[in-house]
Amino acid sequence: MSRGEVLRRPDDLPDWFEPLLTRVGECRSEDFTALRKPVGSGGRASAVLVLLGEDSTGQPELLILQRAATMRNHAGQVAFPGGATDPEDADASATALREASEEVGLDPSSAEVLALLPDMWIPVSGFVVTPVLAWWRKPHTVSPLQATEVAHVDRLPISELADPQNRIRVRHLSGWIGPAFQVRGLLVWGFTAGVIAALLDMAGWSIPWDAGRVVDLPDATAPVPAARGGAPDEVVP
Repeated sequence: MSRGEVLRRPDDLPDWFEPLLTRVGECRSEDFTALRKPVGSGGRASAVLVLLGEDSTGQPELLILQRAATMRNHAGQVAFPGGATDPEDADASATALREASEEVGLDPSSAEVLALLPDMWIPVSGFVVTPVLAWWRKPHTVSPLQATEVAHVDRLPISELADPQNRIRVRHLSGWIGPAFQVRGLLVWGFTAGVIAALLDMAGWSIPWDAGRVVDLPDATAPVPAARGGAPDEVVP
């Protein structure tokens, strides 16, 4: 299993980034998923951008997007910006920033990459996903740039994600059950919800909530998440 890696600690980093940043450097992929990549299987490299910024009151918020309802895969699902690595991408950080730029118009220079979360294997698609943790040092307006792929962009306050009233678990027709969030009319589940839930715990932002609140996924034909909170094919190629 791979480990997290802290790349830099800016002197002017907001206080709320600790203890999250320290704990990311100590975490392992098994903190997010119990699945191990089979020996000898390479997997297709990909990355997602976990971008945290501040609202007007100095409180942390998270950038997310909602996939277009017309997409063949992941229609309507909430996700981090991200996708498969291109040959010209120097590393996972470059992939995540490029994808965010293409999908929602993020200025890469406005974000400072701080750490890499452990690689996570997505068995159904064969992707190996690296979540890239970044600080949105200079937030600016973002919006969907690819209407066929992205329907909506939002900045979700961490306080709303941590609110016990907004936390549930969802059940797939297959019987799989995983963490989820109901925030601002959005249902966040699968890989994205699993990563968010783990980061809330690491940062000390979690508030006790009723894990017995289980609801059925509206779309029972959605792919079955293959890991703890991990949808098997969330990253778009």
